[in-house]
Amino acid sequence: MSATSSSGRLTVTDIARQYADGRRIAMLTAYDYPTARILDEAGIPLLLVGDSLGEVVLGYESTVRVSISEMLHHVKAVVRGTEHALVVADMPFLSYGVTPEASVDNAGIFLREGGAQAVKVEGGVRSARTIEGIVRTGIPVMGHIGWTPQAKYGMGGKVRIQGKTRETARRLLADALAVQEAGAFAIVLELVPEQLAAALTERLSIPTIGIGAGGGCSGQVQVLTDLLGLSDFSPRHARAFADLRATISQAARAYAAEVEAGSFPGPAETVRMDDAVLEEAVGHGAMDRPREPLEVPLDRDL
Repeated sequence: MSATSSSGRLTVTDIARQYADGRRIAMLTAYDYPTARILDEAGIPLLLVGDSLGEVVLGYESTVRVSISEMLHHVKAVVRGTEHALVVADMPFLSYGVTPEASVDNAGIFLREGGAQAVKVEGGVRSARTIEGIVRTGIPVMGHIGWTPQAKYGMGGKVRIQGKTRETARRLLADALAVQEAGAFAIVLELVPEQLAAALTERLSIPTIGIGAGGGCSGQVQVLTDLLGLSDFSPRHARAFADLRATISQAARAYAAEVEAGSFPGPAETVRMDDAVLEEAVGHGAMDRPREPLEVPLDRDL
């Protein structure tokens, strides 16, 4: 475990300590119980149940389609699969920022019902009051600036690097400072030029978690399907550390071939019974069938 807690699950205090010690922070997305268990056992300190699940798990065309109930379903699974990692729940589109009361209530759902330890909110200056209101209730918040997928249609619809001009770079600095002032414990920088991300990291006193923002951030986050080579498309900022797409395809083809050939299941996967018991029970022909009809209980008799 990269960030050390005295016992049990990590907290935002542990993440702050790792940041203060100058140790880089590894974060990954997680969407289900078995994968979360593996990542937790691997010592990943931060797991984000990202609304990216809308695209990479549910097959939606964008994250805007994801609902609170869908997010909650996956948050619960990831929490059940972890013992040590700090689980961050992504607040989906329109679950925050509409009214202060709704923002707090919805954030609370992910902790009270989902079991998450923090939530993530997109937006800088525009979301600062929302973040502040949630933090004031005792709920840790991770910010997210730069490219913010939930606002993609308001940002031109196409994925683009943010902050390449003087004006937009200054705007990102204002966003970062606003999120920090609002009380966020960390902030995601997505699709930001490396030099700008490094400069923002220097200006802030909370960890920056980069994705497509270069190596100058306090930590990094990657979408799990990109990391494992499961996606048919991989963005430039991602690196596949495995090729599970090919592995799964090969396994499925091998399985189908053995089923068709009759070689699966084999003796190792098969349970047998005593032949004498089988003959007494069902016999081998019509003469062996019981003369009296068996009394099969109806459902209402069970």
